[in-house]
Amino acid sequence: MAVPLCLPGVSSADGAANRRPNIVFILADDLGWGDLGCYGHPHIRTPHLDRLARQGTLFTQFYVNSGVCSPSRTAFMTGQFPSRHRIHGHLANHSRNRARGMPDWLDSDAPLVSRQLQAAGYRTAHFGKWHLGSGKHAPDPAAYGFDAHRTVQSSGPGFEQENDEYFRARSTDLIVDEAIQFIDAHREEPFFVNIWTLVPHATLHPTDEQMEPYRKFRPQKVPHRGAAQIYYATVTALDAALGRLFQKLDEAKLADRTLILFSSDNGPEDIHIRNASHSGIGSPGPFRGRKRSLYEGGVRVPLIVRWPGQVPAGRVDRRSVLTAVDWFPTLCRLAGAPLPPGYAPDGEDIGRVLRSERAGRRRDIYWQWRFGIAGHPLHHSPVLAVRSGDWKLLLNPDKSRVELYRIPDDPGELRNVAAGHPAVTDRLAAAALAWHGSLPDGPLAASAGQIHGRWPGVKIGKE
Repeated sequence: MAVPLCLPGVSSADGAANRRPNIVFILADDLGWGDLGCYGHPHIRTPHLDRLARQGTLFTQFYVNSGVCSPSRTAFMTGQFPSRHRIHGHLANHSRNRARGMPDWLDSDAPLVSRQLQAAGYRTAHFGKWHLGSGKHAPDPAAYGFDAHRTVQSSGPGFEQENDEYFRARSTDLIVDEAIQFIDAHREEPFFVNIWTLVPHATLHPTDEQMEPYRKFRPQKVPHRGAAQIYYATVTALDAALGRLFQKLDEAKLADRTLILFSSDNGPEDIHIRNASHSGIGSPGPFRGRKRSLYEGGVRVPLIVRWPGQVPAGRVDRRSVLTAVDWFPTLCRLAGAPLPPGYAPDGEDIGRVLRSERAGRRRDIYWQWRFGIAGHPLHHSPVLAVRSGDWKLLLNPDKSRVELYRIPDDPGELRNVAAGHPAVTDRLAAAALAWHGSLPDGPLAASAGQIHGRWPGVKIGKE
């Protein structure tokens, strides 16, 4: 029987006040839905994350709010769809950002979950990848509500080992070292720690020691490493480093009062991208789409949640539809932190879902992807998408290529039923286009037809 989730200020069944949880949010980079043993991968060994899943709840319908990194991270931090902040793609150099109608960094005055928790008495830290802006005049992570930080792709202090050939291969251990040091220093205070890894984002270059368990995947009679050996070794090394973190929480007797959330920023990279041409075989599971795509494989990612005595152990939730913008209102509620005045979240408090109460989703989920999509044309989604209940609709802003799928029946998005459900199609198309019209203006990389119109689909309305 599931133990009730006691929120701040609410007493547990025996009358003892419940302590606010420590929060550790682990975000892998380009890890696919199907890349963990607990999600069914037949070869990759992830014993520590598999154990985390057995100790908590594994969700099968968790969505990020973009198919690429910077906008996905913006959604986690702000609780708002990233296009609201004009972050449509990955943040790059200033000239490239300007050409794509984007700022050079996430506005540090934006609503931020880290700042709300910091103001509520949490000690806050961010270690690992940042990718919310860097370069000349960019604020460092301290401006976003973090007491401590050591980051990559930011304007803050980085790692001394970044010039090492094997830095990326060993980076998760370095990130975990920083997190352990921070937790040791603040174990008597509530803490919020972001651990955002650099892997398995390409370019991958694991050490010989990391690759040894997967030597059977190395091609025979040629001096080359196989893509499977490289990718699998990287994910297993990630898992091993996180295992040290989990062990530390156990040894420090912090596990029972620490909420751990593990996820990924988007689906797996495509092997047709140059820096992944030797390793881009991450698994989107049974879904169509990869990184950048708005099909399920690009935006549907793992989510494991552990909070002993609060989140049920050994549970697989196949029903609940959750998304990254839910983080902000949920974590603020659990931490007893008020929302900012006038704040309009795009997400919703999912505390009831975490404690296994059935709670239907009230808010629809919207996506926009304005740029190119790599790889097989099967992955090339339209520009806009919306998930509403069991339905998911995709279309271009010019009302072309309208695709409707009932996700529980067709998670692979292979049977477009738009023509057979005109009322649902019209309703969701109107909602998606209205949302699109409310966003700040910005250029597409090319016309919707050139990028996203290579496959036939239903058209609605007048051209």
